[in-house]
Amino acid sequence: MNILFVMYDQLRHDYLSCAGHPHLDTPHMDRVARMGVRFSNAYVQSPICGASRMSFYTGRYVSSHGAAWNGFPLRVGEQTLGDHLRRLDMSCWLIGKTHMSADAEGMARLGLSADSVIGARQAECGFDAWVRDDGLWGEGPDGFYDRRRSPYNEYLKSAGYPSDNPWAQFANAGIDAHGDIASGWMFANADRPANIREEDSETPWLTRRALDFLDQAEGRWCAHLSYIKPHWPYIVPAPYHALYGPETVPEPTRHAVEREDPHPVYGAYMDNKIAAAFQRADVRAKVIPAYMGLIKQCDDQLGVLLDRLEATGRLADTMIVLTSDHGDYLGDHWLGEKDLFHDSSVKIPLIVYDPRPEADGTRGTVCDALVESIDLAPTFVEAAGGSVPDHILEGRSLIPWLHGAEPVWRTAVVSEFDYSATPQAVRLGLAPRDCRLFMVFDGRHKLMHAEGGMRPMLFDLAEDPHEFHDLAKGPGAGAETARLYEMLAAWGRRMAQRVTRSDSDIAGMRGRSARRGILPFLVDGTEVPEELTRVYRGRAPARYTPEDP
Repeated sequence: MNILFVMYDQLRHDYLSCAGHPHLDTPHMDRVARMGVRFSNAYVQSPICGASRMSFYTGRYVSSHGAAWNGFPLRVGEQTLGDHLRRLDMSCWLIGKTHMSADAEGMARLGLSADSVIGARQAECGFDAWVRDDGLWGEGPDGFYDRRRSPYNEYLKSAGYPSDNPWAQFANAGIDAHGDIASGWMFANADRPANIREEDSETPWLTRRALDFLDQAEGRWCAHLSYIKPHWPYIVPAPYHALYGPETVPEPTRHAVEREDPHPVYGAYMDNKIAAAFQRADVRAKVIPAYMGLIKQCDDQLGVLLDRLEATGRLADTMIVLTSDHGDYLGDHWLGEKDLFHDSSVKIPLIVYDPRPEADGTRGTVCDALVESIDLAPTFVEAAGGSVPDHILEGRSLIPWLHGAEPVWRTAVVSEFDYSATPQAVRLGLAPRDCRLFMVFDGRHKLMHAEGGMRPMLFDLAEDPHEFHDLAKGPGAGAETARLYEMLAAWGRRMAQRVTRSDSDIAGMRGRSARRGILPFLVDGTEVPEELTRVYRGRAPARYTPEDP
């Protein structure tokens, strides 16, 4: 069986028609949901691109792998999907974005060259790169945000777009009434069509790279197809720019009570510039239709992929996973972007199609178990025929749910967020080590803990599904807070770093030293089997007599 692991950047869990969106039609994502299982309570391990993706790729929590923010390198030696799957004779390929930063210092310390196979894999998050393009080719006074070569920009140049950075001037910009560039960085331009042929825009371009991969793929493979969209800049080519209008924009999920004595971190985020923008009705009226157009384009391109898989017979032997690295507030809770732990941000879509007959009984169903993004790595290992190394992978395989079983399962999900590199940390005057947030959610109550001596936040989603009323503001929440803190403490005591020996390894080690002659603390030798002391008994070979001086 092969694995097609598709990730859409910044796709909200509720912006699919199969998840109940009232205006956005996503028939191809819905098709995969009918073929497989849609997990309705899936949560990322961090609501920020880089940290979240490193958890997907390692199967480990953020505080285990350490790459807690965009640009924080994933340390050399951290095992990834590629390491686990290659042991099972399955190749592991990247097509698109990882947002991974290589541990250049660690590679240099170990003498690993990026030109070597092992060095290249270390620098590419364990993948063999069919094509890597992280998709943010911003350019300012100090140069490019991403200093690597952009394969997408090179394609646009070869296709005749006259610019040193056609990503910025064509793919993510329109033209205003005066003939000037209308950059997608400015929300006022979100309703304009991008100045590019639709087939040359990022999503179709990456789909074609995926089709190229499929046409030549041999043996067993896992392909991580990782789209940059619907991540900002929020601008999309025709005809997608005009499919939705202000009448399709929902009212923001927010309440005045959220602004009354907010948690300090929450308050700092509500006052930042992205939040201020999304608090404006005119911004949401332009941005959200563009966001929906980007999703619709992604769905249409998924249809292209599904048709190719079906035409070549590979739909029958390819597991398909559709997911996202985090959500997008879009003005909910007075916020924009992602970063905090409301469901708009930390909850993700997750659809898994398993082609094997064992999954026939669950096709078209919805599973409401508490799922974490780190569950995909062990799922892939098991799907590839391996035994899950649970001393390394901290997630749990979803195969039992796909095959109709009801396994003993987790009672809570955990997410982490390190905001030490943000303006909010500066505003709050916190040391970097105090800029850490933790979420624990048991399916009803959601607790956010903040380091730095601040109070927690607490929501009861059964009584308050929109997460408006922070129960930790007032009295009466002590019992629930204490219970969730104990869950967080139990998670904190997990076996996170004993990755070089499994439980079975340790069980096999017990008593081994005794069979190799290490027998300390014996009184007379009768405490152990006779065979263990055989070389230490019997006649002495000779009496040693020291020579006289």
